Amino acid sequence: MPHYTAVLVGFQEQGNLGVGYLASTLAQRGYAVRVVDFRERRESVLGIMRDAQPAVVGFSVIFQYYVPQFRELASYLRRNGVKGHFCAGGHFPSLRYEYILRQVPELDSVVRFEGEITLAELVQCLIQGRDWHGVAGIAFRDGDRCVATQPRPLIADLDQIPFPERPFESGLTVLGRKASPLMASRGCSRACSFCSIRQFYGQVPGRKVRIRKPGRVVEEMRALHHDHGVSIFLFQDDDFPVWGDFGRRWVGEFIQALRAAGMGREVLWKISCRCDEVEPELFTRMRDAGLYVVYLGIESGNPAGLRMLHKRLTVEDNLRAVGILQDLEIAFTYGFMLFDPSSTFTTLRQNVAFLKRITAASTVPVVFCRMLPYAATPIEHFLATEGRLRGTVANPDYDFTDPRLNAYFTCLNERVSACIQGSDSLANQLNFAWQEYWVMRRLSLRVSGLPDYERSLRSVTSGYNDFILSTVEDGAREFESGGDSLPPLAEFHEARRRFSSQLVELRDPFVLRNQGVLMASLNVSE
Repeated sequence: MPHYTAVLVGFQEQGNLGVGYLASTLAQRGYAVRVVDFRERRESVLGIMRDAQPAVVGFSVIFQYYVPQFRELASYLRRNGVKGHFCAGGHFPSLRYEYILRQVPELDSVVRFEGEITLAELVQCLIQGRDWHGVAGIAFRDGDRCVATQPRPLIADLDQIPFPERPFESGLTVLGRKASPLMASRGCSRACSFCSIRQFYGQVPGRKVRIRKPGRVVEEMRALHHDHGVSIFLFQDDDFPVWGDFGRRWVGEFIQALRAAGMGREVLWKISCRCDEVEPELFTRMRDAGLYVVYLGIESGNPAGLRMLHKRLTVEDNLRAVGILQDLEIAFTYGFMLFDPSSTFTTLRQNVAFLKRITAASTVPVVFCRMLPYAATPIEHFLATEGRLRGTVANPDYDFTDPRLNAYFTCLNERVSACIQGSDSLANQLNFAWQEYWVMRRLSLRVSGLPDYERSLRSVTSGYNDFILSTVEDGAREFESGGDSLPPLAEFHEARRRFSSQLVELRDPFVLRNQGVLMASLNVSE
């Protein structure tokens, strides 16, 4: 038997729970597994493969935009003598298995949809030298055809899956406190037109939403807290179970289990949910049990955009949710698509007005993106039907109905992307500073000068927000009236440098001044 039965390759930024669950399921069955970060130098990955001589190499390809990079790595490994069975999994390979099998000929198979049981059976067949082509839930090439076997039902009881392997630190810390991702559920009952999650869970038999038992979630949190010093938990559920009567019962049991485990005051946690699920009484209880940040999938601030994205929400629903969280002093972050296929200059102005309202307190930076047409989503089909879909499968794009808007987006994105997109963006830096602030607030740390720091942080955030939204508004007027230019790119680089310097000059001395208190609080929590 090889030293490692399987090597799994995937992005490990902030941890990768999908790969972690695959690894733990294989390990539970006695197979030796190695997890590799896709961002490793390819020479290092090759060295690992040569040492491990794995029977199976699995590639976690969540988004279609990464297909070319995975193809390049798979080709490099094959050219250099790696001979194991190559398979791919994730949202995109599951939904478009024919495309990825043809575009990445180095692959032997695709593990479709939830892969824990499927991959384990595939590995077992390969190790035992049996024919693997009949394993349920896979796809493969058969001559010129691509064949999919019978779909494997979704896992009914998530608590039967072992806790995910976490071979890498998440890399996330807030004021020295370790953070880790985890999940309380899988699936989503909603049908947003831009999202591939419903398509991923909706094409195979089984309940589309499954919830773990609250006690089991807390057991995992307790193990991470006591064994690895994690005190901030980032739930990655597509929709954390807070909806309806069931959600209230589940959250009640979860909070009770947290307190019974002695973690009621020791840990903080973040969730994602819809705006129509934010409710004062329930979220007050959650706040008092450690909830400190809520991610809201707002997406649009105008009725036409919400209809196009099939959010089944109103602008007022979105504003109400933000207002409740602000009243409860729970931090929020949000997703927002300033541009979508229905965009016009009128809806653009409505979106800007909405962003001004939700960021008026200057405790959250302005962020936005353009909606991307993910594979197999209703909105991809809509754009194709209208003849507006362009680009490639791995890098799809679309046109707005107003050519002036196409030109405007291209010009605007070139200038503001470094401010609002990516892990090193200015918006992300501001969000992180606010996360630190809320951690200090929620843990009642006796730091010196916190009110003054908050006012100064609001000032920097306000300046950044005004700059971004003024840029959007001024540019929209310019292009709508027939113009074709924005201020030079150098001006935006200078503005980003200026706001970043202001943030560093504010944040670093404050943290340094309170270093003793912060370190002491870490020792207490340990």
